[in-house]
Amino acid sequence: MRIIISPAKKMNEERDDFPALGLPVFLDRTETLRDWLKGLSYADAKALWSCNDKLAELNHDRYAVMGALDELPRLTPAILSYEGIQYQYMAPDVFSREALDFIQDHLRILSGFYGVLKPFDGVTPYRLEMQAKVGRFGFPEATLYDFWGDALYREVQTGNGDRFVLNLASKEYSQCVEKFLTEDDFCLTVVFGELKTDLKTGREKVITKGTLAKMARGDMVRFLAERGITEPEGVKQYDGLHFRFCPERSTYEQYVFLKVE
Repeated sequence: MRIIISPAKKMNEERDDFPALGLPVFLDRTETLRDWLKGLSYADAKALWSCNDKLAELNHDRYAVMGALDELPRLTPAILSYEGIQYQYMAPDVFSREALDFIQDHLRILSGFYGVLKPFDGVTPYRLEMQAKVGRFGFPEATLYDFWGDALYREVQTGNGDRFVLNLASKEYSQCVEKFLTEDDFCLTVVFGELKTDLKTGREKVITKGTLAKMARGDMVRFLAERGITEPEGVKQYDGLHFRFCPERSTYEQYVFLKVE
């Protein structure tokens, strides 16, 4: 099994808890992106990132001094570098050794900058979303989807004997894998939502709220890692944050978890 998740925009440098154990597999491509980003003007970089002045200045300064990406002692394990809500609820810094080994084997983080990351691959803070329209700012490819092609799919499935992908990523990132799936692959997408009544039709439908979904994705990774779950049936057992598996609204390729009070 491979679990795929999205990265987070907010990142830090933390080398005290665990050391980085390896380097990202697509480091040569990342260096191409780094060199291009370092050459952008502040105005173009801010437009590319679509962020405020504070974040633009922070990240423009980061790229200005970003040097070698392969100096392991200076890098932070990816799983500890990302600070978003998903990672806060995953709480990998308090994982058992067995759970840490589990995510290193089964978890993959998709990234616009690094491509695919194992949890303990060493990274440096960056800002580059997968959906960024890089071609508008002089990059040879129109989008990062064009730049990465099927490379992320192939890397996720490398060594994945059962070809089972558990999709806990946002659509922005999951499509990098989903687009290239073959009949030999099985991709199971998890949806976290609430039932709401449509005022026009009077029917109930599942509504997904971004923050709650991010919380539950991180919590589910922790649940799976602590129990060593690698099969679809085991995924159904998740019951954190008041979510429960809903068989009536689930399908073979999509499991729906509804929030209950």
